[in-house]
Amino acid sequence: MAVALAVWYVAAVRVVKSQGREWAWMRTASFLAGCLALAAVTGLAIDGYGYRLFSAFMFQHLTLSILVPPLLVLGAPGRLLLRSTPHRGFGRYVLVAALGGLRCRASRIVLHPGFTIPVFLLSYYGLYLSDLFDAAAASVAGHVTLQMFFLISGLLFIVPILSTGPLPVRQSNLGRFFDIFVEMPLHVFIGVILMMAPRALTDTFAHPPSGWNVDPVADQAVAGGLAWSYGEPVALLITLIFAIRWQRDEASESVKREADVERDDAELAAYNAFLRGLRQQSRPSTVEPRPASEHE
Repeated sequence: MAVALAVWYVAAVRVVKSQGREWAWMRTASFLAGCLALAAVTGLAIDGYGYRLFSAFMFQHLTLSILVPPLLVLGAPGRLLLRSTPHRGFGRYVLVAALGGLRCRASRIVLHPGFTIPVFLLSYYGLYLSDLFDAAAASVAGHVTLQMFFLISGLLFIVPILSTGPLPVRQSNLGRFFDIFVEMPLHVFIGVILMMAPRALTDTFAHPPSGWNVDPVADQAVAGGLAWSYGEPVALLITLIFAIRWQRDEASESVKREADVERDDAELAAYNAFLRGLRQQSRPSTVEPRPASEHE
């Protein structure tokens, strides 16, 4: 999937540039970095350790839900899709499907904070503090399904915050800042719980191979340390990017308001001049009385 996304993105950028349009290299670098991280965390040997070690699996979880989604979203793939897809032939159906997805009711629901934040909570507390994780991670299919769930939940959370492309509903800057503020401590608290737990909380990682000489409780504490520390630099970077964009939005709105005020002042001045012209035209002319003759 990572390779397919990277190939499509590069091809789409070539199409946009062939049309004489500019496309920021920072977007391309961000998206390809996200694809690289996605391929590395699911395709290298770490995925094998993720079946037996809690620390390795937590590293995968955090990368898929916290690191990869912002990198992909900062690449603006939605905007690139709309710009690079032709408006005829098969491309027309792709655009119709994309625009239909943007305008449908389901998109409004899944991108609403009332849905994304509970899903993000479920991906940590609902899994690791219940039997749901052991039931899902017992098979290869369940393991891969969990990885997809982490990636999708991270995308659903970060798209309304960082996406600059068209969205079915767009929050205010204050609302998006509140979402970031709510998300930041989530992985911190679960990390503290894992580090302080006196026993293994999951059966999946309770019995690592004996030849590895790994204490499952100590490995769980390492997983908790990752959960506590991994997301903080990423969350800080996201907050900085969002703050810069917020400042730019405020500056743009300020310039727009000043332009509106100047236009309104000019229109008001023109209207007042028009009224003065009307008053001058309607004012009766003063005619001097003719002196009376002697015969009169």
